[in-house]
Amino acid sequence: MEYLSMVFLQVVAPILIMLMIGAWLQWKFSFNLKALSNLITYCLMPAAVFINIYETEVNAGILGSITLYLLIFSACLMVVSWLLGKLLKLEKKQSAIFSNSIVLINSGNYGIPVSQMLFYANPLGTSIQIIIVIFQNIMTYTYGLYNLISTTKSGLDILKSLFRLPLVHALIIGALMNYWNIGIPISLRIPIDYLANAFISIALITLGAQLAQLNIKTIFNKLILFSTFGRLIIGPLLAFGLITLMGLDGVVAQSLFIASAFPTSRNSSTLALEYDVEPNLAAQIVLFSTVVSCLTVTVVIYLSNIWWG
Repeated sequence: MEYLSMVFLQVVAPILIMLMIGAWLQWKFSFNLKALSNLITYCLMPAAVFINIYETEVNAGILGSITLYLLIFSACLMVVSWLLGKLLKLEKKQSAIFSNSIVLINSGNYGIPVSQMLFYANPLGTSIQIIIVIFQNIMTYTYGLYNLISTTKSGLDILKSLFRLPLVHALIIGALMNYWNIGIPISLRIPIDYLANAFISIALITLGAQLAQLNIKTIFNKLILFSTFGRLIIGPLLAFGLITLMGLDGVVAQSLFIASAFPTSRNSSTLALEYDVEPNLAAQIVLFSTVVSCLTVTVVIYLSNIWWG
């Protein structure tokens, strides 16, 4: 019960409060959700990703092990989402949303606070979570974006759309500046920090505004339930098997195992809204998986302490 209350009060409750604020504002003012989505995708998110990549420092050996794990883990989740999608006989757009909901994880505004709370005495835990955030951003704007725009565009159009995204430029520039240890002029650093700090709050308010337009009666359909099962149950089971096979231990094992239990990424909903691919379904999955994760994350944290603490 102690872990349950800590995770809920310090992570889930703040997220839900922000969603409720967004819903209330939408009911009162009827925001232009497309404009808000563009603000996030083309301005706030690139700034946040750039800062994360630019400031991340981690041992090369650990980085290699974590990267290998993340590649295999993500590939396994892709296979799981494909198999479950075939089982449910989903149409193309629903299949895209379903796959993203299992593969794309909320490792940013959910995962980082959890890591900071659990590993306050060991910075490595938080550093690992930042690596996962970067990896998930790359996944979102490669695999996740491909799933959505492949429903309406050709392969060449997908490639063009990907490389036009400011976030891709932010990833490359941030990595190069990190590697070469290039400083940022204060006149640029201050506005970038302002934009990066605004990302989470605006993104959650936008998601809440989306949710305000939903018919809650549809939230318990089988697609949403299967999606949540894949993300919150199958994900940690795969992670445990992979961590065991790779012989990972200690804080690295704990961090990766806990991260596998986080809910569906909010970015999957933002992208669905941006490209108008089942945005209501995507928002419902994010909401439902976030609420249910209060229990699953608690159990995973408890198990990680027993096995690797």
